[in-house]
Amino acid sequence: MTRTADILLTALAPAIWGSTYYVTTEFLPQGHPLTLAVLRALPAGLLLLALVRRLPERAWLGRVALLGAFNFAIFWALLFVAAYRLPGGVAATLGATQALVVILLARGLLGTPVRAAAVLAAAGGVGGVALMVLGPAAALDPAGLAAGLGGAVSMAAGTVLSRKWQPPVPPLTFTAWQLTAGGLLLLPAALIVEPPLPPLSGANLGGILYLGLIGAAATYALWFRGVARIEPSAVAMLGMMSPLTAVLLGWALLGQGLSPLQTLGAAVVLGATWAGQRAARRPRPSPRAPVPSLRRLAG
Repeated sequence: MTRTADILLTALAPAIWGSTYYVTTEFLPQGHPLTLAVLRALPAGLLLLALVRRLPERAWLGRVALLGAFNFAIFWALLFVAAYRLPGGVAATLGATQALVVILLARGLLGTPVRAAAVLAAAGGVGGVALMVLGPAAALDPAGLAAGLGGAVSMAAGTVLSRKWQPPVPPLTFTAWQLTAGGLLLLPAALIVEPPLPPLSGANLGGILYLGLIGAAATYALWFRGVARIEPSAVAMLGMMSPLTAVLLGWALLGQGLSPLQTLGAAVVLGATWAGQRAARRPRPSPRAPVPSLRRLAG
C-alpha cells in the first residue's frame, strides 16, 4: 500500500474522533465522563481480544499497561477535566499542541531528527485550530490548562512509544491489548469517583455502541496501524482532523455558525497537515556519480 493510502486511512481515525463531541452531547447522559470512558474502551478491548484470541506475553505486560495508560486512561481522564474546566476552544487548542510534543519526544526516544519544516507545520496547525475554535470568552483556568497540556503530553508519549514498542502482532491485536489495559486502569477511578449511571435509553445505548465499536475499536486499529507505518510527526499532524471534523459537524448538524475566521482556520489546518506530511518524508539519497576508471583517467 502506498504512503498516501496509509495517510488517508490513518487520517480517518481522528476525523471520526471529531464526532465524539456531537455524540456525547446529543446521545449520552451527562456527568459520568470516566464511566463512559470505561464503557468506550473496555468492552471494545474485550471484544477485540475475543476476535484475535491472543494475550500479550509476560514480557509485554508492563509496556501494554503503560501504553494503555498514556493512550487511554491518563489521556481521557485529563481530557474530561480540561473539557469541564475550560471552554471547548481552549481545550481543543491545547490538544493540538500534541504535534509539537511528538516532534520533541520522537527526537529523544526514537532519534528522529527535528526538521524546521515539521515544527513550522505543527505550529501552523495549532494556530489554525485556535482560529477555528477560540472565542472572546476563552477563560484560562490553571487546573484546566494543566489538564489540557497534560493530556496532549500523554497522547504524544503514547504515540511515540507505540512506534518504539512494536510487538510482532497485527495492529488489531495491539489495539485490543491497549484498549483493554486502558479500560481496566480507568475502571477503579470511575467506580470510586462517579455515581452509578441512570437507566439508559435506546439513544444512550446507541451512542455508547458507536463510541466503542467505531470511535474506539475500529479507529484505534487504523491509528496504531498508521503509527507503525508513518513518521511520528506526520501521524501527530493528522490528529488535527479531529477539531476540524468537530467544527464541521457543529455547523452541519447543530446549526452552529461558521464565521470567515473559522473557515480560514480550517484552511490553515488542512494546509499545515499537508505541509506536515511533506516535511516528515525522508529525502531520498541522490545517486552517486560514477567514478571514472583509472584507464579512462590515464587516457
